[in-house]
Amino acid sequence: MKMIVAVIKPSRLDAVLEAVTDAGASGLTVTEVRGYGRQRGKTEVYRGAEYEVKLLPKVKLEIAVPTDIADAVIEAVTRSANTGKIGDGKIFVMDLEKALRIRTGEADAAAISG
Repeated sequence: MKMIVAVIKPSRLDAVLEAVTDAGASGLTVTEVRGYGRQRGKTEVYRGAEYEVKLLPKVKLEIAVPTDIADAVIEAVTRSANTGKIGDGKIFVMDLEKALRIRTGEADAAAISG
């Protein structure tokens, strides 16, 4: 099993959700976060005053998937989150040692499948 963590632009969330579902993921967690990478923030103008935004709004997705569909889910996130502009985000992939569905006690692959 793999845990895929993606940090993307909020405007791409709906497209990514659709693509990930089509790729076979049966569920995910979405968190609103703020951060920066190479962008190092941006400068905006509000009521004529210029100010710097250092931490930009992002969306973090956490997706637990069986190893056999991990590459398809990663490709789906990459394709659907890409705008070609700086700040599109990052994807991190980690081995997932164990998963447990609390309600039924199902473990591992059975716990993360539909």
